[in-house]
This record gives sequence, structure tokens and C-alpha cells, in this order.
Amino acid sequence: MKYQTQRVALAYFAVALALFAIQVTAGLLAGWIYVVPDTLSVLLPFNIVRMLHTNALIVWLLLGFFGAAYYLIPEESETEIYSTRLAYLQLVILVVGTLGAVVGYLFRIHEGREFLEQPLWVKLGIVVAALIFLFNVTVTVLKGRKTAITNVLLLGLWGIAVFFLFALYNPDNLGVDKLYWWYIVHIWVEGVWELVMAAILAFLMLKMTGVDREVIEKWLYAIVALSLFTGLLGTGHHYYWIGAPGYWQWVGSIFSSLEILPFFAMVLFTFAMVWKRRREHPNNAALLWSLGCAVLAFFGGGIWGFMHTLHGVNYYTHGTQVTAAHGHLAFFGAYVCLNLAIITYAMPHLLGRAPYNQVLNMISFWIMAGAMSFMTFTLTFAGVVQVHLQRVLGQGFMEVQDQLALFYQMRFGSGVAVVIGAILFLYSVLVPRRAEVIGRGPEAPAASPAE
Repeated sequence: MKYQTQRVALAYFAVALALFAIQVTAGLLAGWIYVVPDTLSVLLPFNIVRMLHTNALIVWLLLGFFGAAYYLIPEESETEIYSTRLAYLQLVILVVGTLGAVVGYLFRIHEGREFLEQPLWVKLGIVVAALIFLFNVTVTVLKGRKTAITNVLLLGLWGIAVFFLFALYNPDNLGVDKLYWWYIVHIWVEGVWELVMAAILAFLMLKMTGVDREVIEKWLYAIVALSLFTGLLGTGHHYYWIGAPGYWQWVGSIFSSLEILPFFAMVLFTFAMVWKRRREHPNNAALLWSLGCAVLAFFGGGIWGFMHTLHGVNYYTHGTQVTAAHGHLAFFGAYVCLNLAIITYAMPHLLGRAPYNQVLNMISFWIMAGAMSFMTFTLTFAGVVQVHLQRVLGQGFMEVQDQLALFYQMRFGSGVAVVIGAILFLYSVLVPRRAEVIGRGPEAPAASPAE
């Protein structure tokens, strides 16, 4: 590590990986309940399992973003983090809030709003932790060098905090509730999170390819402009059927159709940087995750999002398994792969040892990427059948669900593969190689983690 305070990121990555394990385990259980619906129906009903799955996903991704910020900002700003005590205090608040929310869910204490089920005291704790984080990283950037990467990263992180404030507003009118609810759920993942994604990818490309910073920054600003231009008004594709004015059908259709552009730009960016690279970085696993992030985000968020974003199509597909297919691949490609990429890159530095078993790490990528792709195709076919039977022929919901049993069984099988891939990833980054265990230290010249 160039700066000792970067070690804060290790604690964030460790907690994030623990929640990642919980998230995929809860997802596997949820997938099994689709196959055998009575599983744990009294002790742990499906809605609670789903809360654990989705909430663990959001929290571990955010912890990964925070860890990435604490890792890359010192290098970009060429200065130590302002306060490591504040960073650890922030982590403690988030962990306590997460555990409190989970215990509350198990005792049926929640607000019931999808993705925002956390009790009010947990949300207030998240706000406090966010304020601590933003103060810490902003002061760090202000006292050091300013770069395009830190500027875009801060814009995205401030955007995450600002739009989360709408979680504190819970109007009685369901239509109004959904109007503001999408400010968080959509503008996070299809707006400000994309800025964080672009900044972290730019940092990884800068470190692993050696391409001039000026070239990377030009790409970064172009991606940011496309993300904000399309993502903010693209929120309108969620307003089609909630009682909003009819013009949102056109605004949402047009701008959400353009949301494919920033994802495509990220594909061009990452592959162009690798093509022009001026150094052979030893951490090939981190490079694979970075390229996979851009490609899978393009297909999951771009192609699958475009498939049902036009209001004439969405009239039939919204709320079906087509939506689930899009959501799974988009989240995995854009943000799960992103976090696993920065963790794969940073862990050798944080642990002070040469890049770990990269072959095992890359195998975990191909297993998880292949399984998520198969799950996406499975859910897509299930959604098409569901649309035809339920919304064209008018069959009952549960009658149609019975006819989708085969697709749910295949989805569960792909979930098993995802869990296996996750276990391999955790083993590859956390367990030292045998050569290190028997005495070959991080000073070994082979496969040095240096840039």
C-alpha cells in the first residue's frame, strides 16, 4: 500500500464479503421456496427471506463502495484519509444497524416498503453513517490532489446519500409513495451508482493498463454525462402505471431506451483501455472481473432493460419474471462484479502478499457469470410464458405459477452454481496460497502485487 490509512478498506471488504455470503445463501433459500413453497413457511416466510436477500445485497454493495473509496481516494488524492477513527465508527454504525434490521425482520418488525423495509431508527443510523463518511472522504479530497476519478466518485456518493433521504418520507397515498420511492430505487442503480461504477472502473483501468490519465478522464466524463442524461428522466419508465400523468409514458420510453448508451460506453472504455495498455499487470483476475463487469452490465442493465422498457411492451411484462431476469443480471453485472473486481485488485495490497490463487478466482468468475446468465435466460423464458398465459389468455396467477415449475427448478440449479462460485471466490481471496503458508513471503519476486 502507498498509504497506511488505506488499510481501513480491509475491514469494509471483510464485512461486505460476509454479507455477500449471507445474500447468496438467502437467495438460494428463496429460490428453493419457489420450488417447494411450504419450506419454512411459518418460521421464516418468503417475504422475510426476500427481505434478507435484497437488503443484504444493497448493504454489502454499499460497504464495497465505501471500502473502494477508502482504498482509492488516498492514492488519487496523494494524502492519507482524514480520520480512520471516523471510518471505523461509520462501519460500526452500519453493522449495528444491519444486525438490528435483520433481528427486526425475524420478529416481523419492518416498514413493508420493498428494499426500504428498515425501521426508522436504522434509517436514521444510515443517515448518520453516511454523513460521517461524506465528511471524511470529502475533507480528504479537498486537502489533496483533485482528479476526475475522485470528483466523479464524490458526486456519485453524495448522490447516494441525498436520494436516500426520500426513504424517510412515507406518504399515505400509495401512488405518491411510489413516485418518491423510485427516486431511491431507480436513481440509485440507474443514476448515481453508475457514477460510482464508472469512477472505480476508471481507477482500475488506470492502475492495470498504464494508459494516460487524460485519455481515461475523457472517457469517464463522457460516461458520466450519458448516465445522468438518460438515468434521471429514464425514471419515468416506472411511472407508467402508478397514476402519474400520461406524458411519462413517452418521457420514460424515450429516455430509458437511451440508458443502454452509458453501459455500452463502459464496454468500449474497458476494452479500449486494455487494447491500448502499456503494462502487463500481474493481477489478471482483477482485469477479468473488470471486463466482465462492463459486459454483463451492458447485457443485464442495457439489453435486458431495453427489452421491456417501452410502455407498449411494459404494459404486459411489468411485475413478471421478465423483470426478475433483468434485475438479477443487471445487479450482478454492474455492481456485484464491480465490487468483486476492486476487492480482487486491492486484497493483495491490503493483506501484504502476492496475488492469490488467480486461477481459482477466475474460475469463480466464470461459474458465477455463467450461472447468472443461465438464470437470466431461464427467468426470461418463464416471464414470456407468464405474460402469454396470465396477461394475454387471462389465466389466474397461481394457475400460471404451477405451469412455471420447471423454470423455477432450473433457476434453483443456477442458484446452487452461484453459491459454489461465491465460495470459491471467498476462498481464493482470503486463504493464502500454499507457497505463502510454507514460508514464501510477500517479498517473493514472482507475481508481485506492485502496479
